[in-house]
Amino acid sequence: MIDNLVGIGILARETGTSVQTVRYYESRGLLPAPPRTEGGQRRYGRLHRDRLAFIRHAREMGFALDAIGELLRLSKEEDASCGPVDRIAREQLQLVDRRIEQLCALRETLSRMIDRCDGESVTSCRILEALGPSQNLPASGKDGGTGA
Repeated sequence: MIDNLVGIGILARETGTSVQTVRYYESRGLLPAPPRTEGGQRRYGRLHRDRLAFIRHAREMGFALDAIGELLRLSKEEDASCGPVDRIAREQLQLVDRRIEQLCALRETLSRMIDRCDGESVTSCRILEALGPSQNLPASGKDGGTGA
């Protein structure tokens, strides 16, 4: 069994994470403490690889680390209801829906800004004008500033 265990560098490389991330997940309790060699080096096995894959997939779906920790805790309760897992997933879906709404509004705003730009001079640039208050950006160079 000890032959199947790997060091933290190999685990990080195999799972597409960094050594610092592995250590951080350990410190947060998302990864169980690995066994150590007589020399004190951590050794990671299949459980750690699988757990990192779960965490990485959940992170890609936008779950916060606290939610991931809760999902991992719930996954150990074999006879428990799936209700709490469903609740966490539904909350994440609501966050995704809100983010999509925000991104759509952002897209519309950027599109309007670009459509209003005449492409002539930065002194008449509608994009720069829309991004900041007119007193902070020289609109016509009359403020004596260099614009830099």
